[in-house]
Amino acid sequence: MVQHFARTIYFVLALAAVFSAPAQAADRPLRIVVLGDSLSAGYGLPADAAFPAQLSRALAAKGIAAEIGNAGVSGDTASGGLSRLDWSVPEGTEGVILELGANDALRGIDPKVTRAALESILSRLKERKIAVLLAGMRAPRNMGADYVRAFDVIFPSLASAHGAVFYPFFLEGVAADPKLNLPDGLHPTAAGIEIMVKNIMPKVEELIARVRAARGS
Repeated sequence: MVQHFARTIYFVLALAAVFSAPAQAADRPLRIVVLGDSLSAGYGLPADAAFPAQLSRALAAKGIAAEIGNAGVSGDTASGGLSRLDWSVPEGTEGVILELGANDALRGIDPKVTRAALESILSRLKERKIAVLLAGMRAPRNMGADYVRAFDVIFPSLASAHGAVFYPFFLEGVAADPKLNLPDGLHPTAAGIEIMVKNIMPKVEELIARVRAARGS
């Protein structure tokens, strides 16, 4: 627990330090935070293989300078993300990739609770004028048809209501493939994350377009 807390404080301080550096608005790198759980934190992987690090390199390969903060906390639920929102997404953040909900589904948390937490996050980010890419999640099919229906609809519904960029399924192309997941069958390997980054890239570029438009407004 102490180590977990220390790591959490470390990334918050690191994000704050990175985002506090002065620069001309048009020239400075885009400032994006990935607010999520173990899927974005890089569970079981070295830091440079986690989703934010791989996304940063993929953007650089396209000539896009971006600082991608890793605000993923393993085991976090949507409610957990809401409780740490203000310090996980520091001042100066221009875009957020919101990736939460997988642990809610695995624990069978009432979809109404998950929806309320995600809606609060989206509302508070909108108030701060931070563009959002909402990464969708799907409930395990063994949770039953009623739960699956109630859970899966959360993400497209909220994206539409809040005008967020929407990517339907964060694990698209990777989920349930043993070659692309760790032995636990839940967390992607480095190769799996590479595929996830490639698949989500068009939506990330849409998020970046909104950030750039906001800079020019």
